[in-house]
Amino acid sequence: MPETHDVPVSDGESVLAVHHRPDSSATASERADHGANDAWFVCCHGFLSDKSGSYERRCRRVAAEGYEAVRFDFRGCGDADGSFADATLGNRIADLEAVLEYFDPPSTVLFGSSFGGKVAFHAALDREDVAAIVARAPVTYARAFDDYRATVEREGECRFDEGRSVDGRFFEDLDAYAFEDVTDALSVPVLIVHGREDTSVAIEDSFEAARHLETDVLLRAVPGEGHRFSSVAEDRLLESTVDWLARLDV
Repeated sequence: MPETHDVPVSDGESVLAVHHRPDSSATASERADHGANDAWFVCCHGFLSDKSGSYERRCRRVAAEGYEAVRFDFRGCGDADGSFADATLGNRIADLEAVLEYFDPPSTVLFGSSFGGKVAFHAALDREDVAAIVARAPVTYARAFDDYRATVEREGECRFDEGRSVDGRFFEDLDAYAFEDVTDALSVPVLIVHGREDTSVAIEDSFEAARHLETDVLLRAVPGEGHRFSSVAEDRLLESTVDWLARLDV
């Protein structure tokens, strides 16, 4: 059974993390292939998302392959403490770092979806334990949030469902994290999977990111898929991820 953990972050707050241990039904060869290198699979959810739903499915899938897997809520999201207004990129990076320090895996594969991809990319720059990054429809360049920014400039805040909102502080923080810092310094392999019909985060941003990253990059453009993947596309994402990691021997 998955184990839940309250991970301290800052200011007395904590985030809830769920740890999926390697599936006991995995074959000996699967455990040898994936368990021997001690890599953990850590999921970073998107901007308005949380650790539930597809992240549980993803963690169960990689655990069946012999990986330790972790999914968690950023502050202000899901079951975590804090306010969504404080869930800036910098604070989300700090939350991810707290989770990694708490579990202390020997090496890590970071999986980031949408804004979670940007969290993973920037967090990896300061960590030697990150072995690879898998990014699904990732936010790379800040222009992906231009519509939200325009609303904040016009109205002082941008409101979402369930009473959530961001204001100018979010964008002041976001502007401190240029994706050019990632393209110049990231050295670990990257898998990007992006739907061709995505109207939330343009696939052209992923093409541009792949062109400029100075590392091993594989980009899969998925026809007919938008920002949210169908069940079939999700299955293919997971198969692509597992196969890619196996080829990397991660």
